[in-house]
Amino acid sequence: MHPLLLSALIQIESHGNDFARGRHGELGALQIKPIMVRDVNRIMGTSYAHTQVTNRAVATFIAHAYLSHYGRNLSDESLARIWQGGPKAIHRSSSRAYGRRVMRKLSSLETSQTTARK
Repeated sequence: MHPLLLSALIQIESHGNDFARGRHGELGALQIKPIMVRDVNRIMGTSYAHTQVTNRAVATFIAHAYLSHYGRNLSDESLARIWQGGPKAIHRSSSRAYGRRVMRKLSSLETSQTTARK
């Protein structure tokens, strides 16, 4: 997983707002749904509450655990598609546009980081 992928997802999902709320129960900068928290708790043996995802450290742990579990050996674009639509999203054409959008944001973040180092 590219080190800036979660940053790109955060920018796409909430523009960095740790307290963002979605229409379907999503919370936090990564717009995490309750079902994802339950899934990660099952996978990792943790006991996070959905309300904890407004904490950036908890949200990024959950995101990393989820993507590592369901996205082994996949491209960053495929990981973005899984983020948006779940583990089977890479088989649905409806997730392609989201994956491309995240990749554009990732490229933009890489360029910004490279420029800042000069």
